[in-house]
Amino acid sequence: MRALILVDLQYDFCPGGALEVADGDATIAVANRLIPRFPIVVATQDFHPADHGSFAVNRPGATVGQLGELGGLPQVMWPVHCMQGTPGVELHAALDRARITRIFQKGTDPAVDSYSGFFDNGQRKSTGLGEWLRAQHVDEVVVLGLATDYCVKATTLDALALGFRATLVTDGCRAVELAPGDGVAAVAAMRAAGATITTSAEL
Repeated sequence: MRALILVDLQYDFCPGGALEVADGDATIAVANRLIPRFPIVVATQDFHPADHGSFAVNRPGATVGQLGELGGLPQVMWPVHCMQGTPGVELHAALDRARITRIFQKGTDPAVDSYSGFFDNGQRKSTGLGEWLRAQHVDEVVVLGLATDYCVKATTLDALALGFRATLVTDGCRAVELAPGDGVAAVAAMRAAGATITTSAEL
């Protein structure tokens, strides 16, 4: 069985948000076109507490975009985003949320970030997504969302590592691009790991 995974289609990653991804809201229409074609639709949601260690403001001397360390792992310092209790944490209202089967929250531990919908960045704790998909007899996932070079990439790579077949819908993704070419490099990494790369029209 196939499932559609919508990665972090939240206000803070769309234009006007705290960590806006250029043209990020263009992913919503792609998601809405695909949602009715899947029996299972899962959304991931960045869901950070105010004291999250990835927020530059919580790290004395840190600046946004700087590479630091969190939980013993390399960590990009981000602006405050997708913080619990704020409008930016919510899934975009234009998304067909009524058809989403289940939402999995991530990034809730202030001591480690969680790009992937499956695990934290150190893979020390599962979000439950992989186990839940298995219980629904899912063996293939189709992934889109925000952002290509971080959470989409991590989610797709973890899906493959867990034994799921994975397809990336490129027109349903946009990249942060902290460095030029990060998005293209992320797609190449997913292809090299075994993901099928396609568009919504070709799917």
